[in-house]
Amino acid sequence: MQIPKGKKIYFASDNHLGAPTQEASRPREKKFVAWLDEVKHDAAAIFLLGDLFDFWMDYKYVVPKGFTRTLGKLAELSDSGIPIHFFVGNHDLWMNGYFEEELNIPVYHKPKVFSFNNKTFLIGHGDGLGPGDKGYKLMKKVFTNRVCKWLFRWLHPDLGVRLAQHLSVKNKLISGEDDAKFLGEENEWLVQYCKRKLKDQHRDFFIFGHRHLPLDIDLNETSKYINLGDWIQYYTYGVFDGETMELKEFS
Repeated sequence: MQIPKGKKIYFASDNHLGAPTQEASRPREKKFVAWLDEVKHDAAAIFLLGDLFDFWMDYKYVVPKGFTRTLGKLAELSDSGIPIHFFVGNHDLWMNGYFEEELNIPVYHKPKVFSFNNKTFLIGHGDGLGPGDKGYKLMKKVFTNRVCKWLFRWLHPDLGVRLAQHLSVKNKLISGEDDAKFLGEENEWLVQYCKRKLKDQHRDFFIFGHRHLPLDIDLNETSKYINLGDWIQYYTYGVFDGETMELKEFS
C-alpha cells in the first residue's frame, strides 16, 4: 500500500473498555472516540491491536452489552471508506464474525505483515510471543480450544460475561505492576521475539501492544520495536506518515 499524500496510518491498543466497570471506563471510551474523530480526517488506515474490550465474546445471537459509542464510531469510519484492521488481544480472543459482518472490519488472530511505502511492518497484539511465559501460553491454548469455547457458550451470557469480567479484574489482567516497568531489553520477551524474527527476514517496524507501556526501541540500525502503550494511563498511539513512525500522546 502506498499512503496517499497528506494521509497517515494510525495504531492504538489496550483500551480495556468495561474495566473495572462500564461506568468507570466510559470517560476513557469517550476520549478514545474523540481520538477516532480527530484522526479520521487524515487516516489512510487505522489498526487496533487488541484488548479494545476487557472482555468480548461473539455468542451466536448476542454480543456483550455496552460500547455503543465505540462501535458506532467504528461503523461510521468503516462506512466512510477508512480501512480498519483489528487484532485480537488476550482479553478479546473470542471474536467470531461480529466485526467482519457488522462493521466490515477484518479480524486477525495472529501477527501479520503489512507493507506501507515500501516499509515492512509486523503487527500483532503481542501476547504469548517470545521465550518464557509458559503459564499464559498454556492458558491461551485452553481459552482458544474449540471444546472449551463451546462449553463456555452454554453459560447464559449474563453469567458468562459477569464471570469473565470478575476474573479479569480480580487477577489484575488489566495492567499489573510488571506492565508499568521496563524490564530491560534482555528481559523483554517481545524484544527477544523481534530480534529472533530479524534473523530470518528484515522488518522495518515491529508494532505490538499488550505491555501497556509506551516503548520505542532500536533493534538495529534499520529496525524498530514499538509498543503502543495503553488507553488506561498513557493514552498513547502510533502514527506512520509514510516515512517516520512515532509514538504520540492524545490529550
